[in-house]
Amino acid sequence: MTRWLCVLITTLCSLGAYAQENPSKTAFIEHLLSQMTIEEKVGQLHLRDLGWIHLNANSLESIAKGAVSGFGGVPYPPSGRMLQRVAVEQSRLKIPLFFAQDVDHGLHTIFPVSLGLAASWDLPAIALASSIGAEEATAEGINLTFGPMVDITRDPRWGRVSEGYGEDPFLASRITETVVKAYQGQDLGAADSLMATVKHFALYGAVEGGRDYNSVDMSLVSMYQSYFPPYRAAVDAGAGAVMIGFNTVGGVPAMANPWLIQKVLRQEWGFAGVTLGDCAGIGELVDHGMAADPRQAAALALRSGVDMALCDSASVDTLPGLVKTGGVAVEVLDAAVRRVLEMKYDMGLFDDPYRKLRDTPLPPIESRLQRKVAREIARETFVLLKNVRQTLPLRKQGTLAVIGPLANSRRDLLGSYCGDCGALRVVSIHEGIARAVQGKATLLYAKGANVTDDRVLAERMKLYKSPLDIDHRAPNVLLNEAVSIARRADVIVVVVGEHWGFNDEATSRAHIDLPASQKQLLKHLKAVGKPLVIVLASGRPLDLTLAQSQADALLETWYSGTEGGNAVADVLFGDYNPSGKLPMTFPRSVGQIPMYYNHLRTGRPYNSTAPYKYTTQYIDEDEGPLYPFGYGLSYTRFQLSQLRLSTPILHRGERLKVSVELANTGARAGETVVQLYVRDEVASISRPVKELKGFEKVMLKAGERTLIEFTLDENALKFYDDSLRYVAEPGVFKVQVGLDSQDVIEQPFELRE
Repeated sequence: MTRWLCVLITTLCSLGAYAQENPSKTAFIEHLLSQMTIEEKVGQLHLRDLGWIHLNANSLESIAKGAVSGFGGVPYPPSGRMLQRVAVEQSRLKIPLFFAQDVDHGLHTIFPVSLGLAASWDLPAIALASSIGAEEATAEGINLTFGPMVDITRDPRWGRVSEGYGEDPFLASRITETVVKAYQGQDLGAADSLMATVKHFALYGAVEGGRDYNSVDMSLVSMYQSYFPPYRAAVDAGAGAVMIGFNTVGGVPAMANPWLIQKVLRQEWGFAGVTLGDCAGIGELVDHGMAADPRQAAALALRSGVDMALCDSASVDTLPGLVKTGGVAVEVLDAAVRRVLEMKYDMGLFDDPYRKLRDTPLPPIESRLQRKVAREIARETFVLLKNVRQTLPLRKQGTLAVIGPLANSRRDLLGSYCGDCGALRVVSIHEGIARAVQGKATLLYAKGANVTDDRVLAERMKLYKSPLDIDHRAPNVLLNEAVSIARRADVIVVVVGEHWGFNDEATSRAHIDLPASQKQLLKHLKAVGKPLVIVLASGRPLDLTLAQSQADALLETWYSGTEGGNAVADVLFGDYNPSGKLPMTFPRSVGQIPMYYNHLRTGRPYNSTAPYKYTTQYIDEDEGPLYPFGYGLSYTRFQLSQLRLSTPILHRGERLKVSVELANTGARAGETVVQLYVRDEVASISRPVKELKGFEKVMLKAGERTLIEFTLDENALKFYDDSLRYVAEPGVFKVQVGLDSQDVIEQPFELRE
């Protein structure tokens, strides 16, 4: 150690060499921190957008002064190395930059949106998609991604539904753990390791009315039981960063909520990484009425536990003065800076600031795309909702009509937050079908309708920089062309749904049914009298009451990514047997929202076999969802039977084995998801009607049978009681097993001391 200190003092070696030789991360960070001015410390809390470089003539000087910690955006060569060179060669302390980018469902190879990936119920497939996203991102110099987004939501009106994993805390937690580990790997300093940022902490998916940026007000029991688990799963999986949400929690904005950040996240869960304030969220404390000006907002956020600011230069700029005048204790500033420096240390940036930054561009993107994997994973996410008289799969013969406002779209298949959003690399659904039937069948095409004929909405989307692809011919001209095409066909495939911009940040919807233009198209196509296959491209549960009544077959394909069109064709023509299951309940109408399968029991449940006025119901809508959580059909038939428990009595510390026989009684091979639910019959507080506690995706050949086994222990029976104790109370439970959450077989057991 003496020799090392001498070398440090006499040669003023770079911090990179210091990090390599120093056996103690703590000593390295503390030594560095002790040399920093207040301005340099504040600079480490500032994440800029790469676009700022081109807009600000003094940007390089700011980096050299240590006023920037990192950049959001892809540092394509040679810009990334140039910026890093300024940071580590021209700045006083040579602290490296880091680069961050959204890679929610891919950077160049775009996989289905997160809600679609959740519909696969296939953790290895989700891990593979995430690892490919990490590989592509790190190859472009990215160190950190703003994901996964794990907000539980039970309101499909919310614009960001497609970014998350649905309504269930168990499924979302399992996926979250999988994604974090796939991004980060075993070593955050590895060349292909991408640091995960779980977002948006907390409860952002529960905003009132589904309106983005709105308030959240719920009981502590609901927070801990239903909404916190995915965030906790990310922390337990080792996520390096947490992004703080825009919303209030119990009247207090998350950005200024020390209970949320310091007590729950850091003290209860043990999170030691970096917290990021979402874009401009610190300054918005002024709009929340929590701060009088950016200066007060910056102090509130930092004292509450928000380390870094995104898109918040006004707030960051006030911090040096606040610290110097005592408005913020220097110890609070140091704690935040220390975590940022530790993050960079863990990323290996002090060892080699250029480790992920290239001098020359990579080969052309097309040559690097993982198209085969994207196609295979995309088709796993599709959910067959209806298939009357085995309309699907189609034959590759005769004449097919492909119609619809989304049939020929590429951009819509990418969804929101789609990495580089390279639409020209996407296979449209029409193109995928055309490839599949080339030389075997005649294919006809017509648009039939615009996504919407609502001019006000179209103008709004143009203003929001996600313009609709509008065909300016009169609606009746488009419709008549489609009907004419349909009459010449043997089968009609119509592709309807939502423009991608309807499923994005700040684009919540009050109406979740198909627009009038598309409804009219469906009605006229149905009247033609040919088999009607409806393919849905969307990012949220929709009110599909009309579509369900019109369709002979109904296939939900979400926003399916780069290879979406080929994947859709694979399923339509039976080259792949659909196996997806819904990760969210589909309501019959918007008036039923919120609708979710694991709702609390009520004293007056509705009984469809014996209707009674004084029960929980709507008098003008059928009870229950249109399609329940976990639902999805196949081209074959599956049957569950012989549900058995290893014991009727489960004692604490023991395990209960659950076995059930699954049979493929159809004529072709296929996969399905066997789902295990538990119902707590009597407890100290009202408990859900059932809760998902296990699932397994199983492939069976035609006529094949297999035994599926699950294991339960008392941890699977625990819940947060009214004192927030995490307990499993003795009593009677029911194990329920099904192929969806609604149609189950069950067996009781008892938990005893």
